[in-house]
Amino acid sequence: MSSSVKFERETIRNAPLPNGANIPVVERGIERTREVVHDVAHDLGERLTGGETTTGYLQFYLKQLESNPLRTKMLTSGTLAGLQEFLASWIAKDRGRNGSYFSSRVPKMMVYGAFVAAPLGHLLIKILQKTFAGRTSLRAKVLQIIVSNLIVSPIQNAVYLTSMAIIAGARTFHQVRATVRAGFWPVMKVSWITSPLALAFAQQFLPEQTWVPFFNIISFIIGTYINAHTKKKRLAALRRKYDEERRDYRGAPPPGQY
Repeated sequence: MSSSVKFERETIRNAPLPNGANIPVVERGIERTREVVHDVAHDLGERLTGGETTTGYLQFYLKQLESNPLRTKMLTSGTLAGLQEFLASWIAKDRGRNGSYFSSRVPKMMVYGAFVAAPLGHLLIKILQKTFAGRTSLRAKVLQIIVSNLIVSPIQNAVYLTSMAIIAGARTFHQVRATVRAGFWPVMKVSWITSPLALAFAQQFLPEQTWVPFFNIISFIIGTYINAHTKKKRLAALRRKYDEERRDYRGAPPPGQY
């Protein structure tokens, strides 16, 4: 039985194709493609993490994070905040007045990320880490998660909603307060679901100097989704309002007729 199978495979391997080529030629092409993909993946991994002869981007970033922590976090947070706004606009198909997804909110979000979110996160996480420094027991880790969710997250979310209200055009205290009150608990519910998982992962696998960038990435993913969802709802409400106004206008009597 085994010799029959071997004979059948060899027959298939040497069978001519309709275009005159042989399967071994095709197989060599497939093998060459695999080698190219492997080389590209290897080069990319070496660029990101470093190798014997190179300093990877990740190593360079971690060195900058260690030598210039606040500046590095500000650049990271500002870039992610601006990219988040742009991606959310693109996902929701929310174009600006000039027809572009790059609206005036993008640079404003970059300013918020660099000069508000990053310094605040740097300060709060530093206090949290100092409070629980050297405490590695399960009880200490659980307590750290609780403190983060009951103190750190509410402060960050309140500042975030206040900043978003100002960026959206709120100019009075009552307008800002209304925005914060309307969005605080929905945002907190999302934080209470994701923050414990993210913090537990950071406690187990990440060095402390990488916590803030890691949390920024998590916030970027969640924030992009929430931002895009909010934009879609706002656009849908505007379309409904526009359709209602058109129907009312068509149903109204012509001028001078009553």
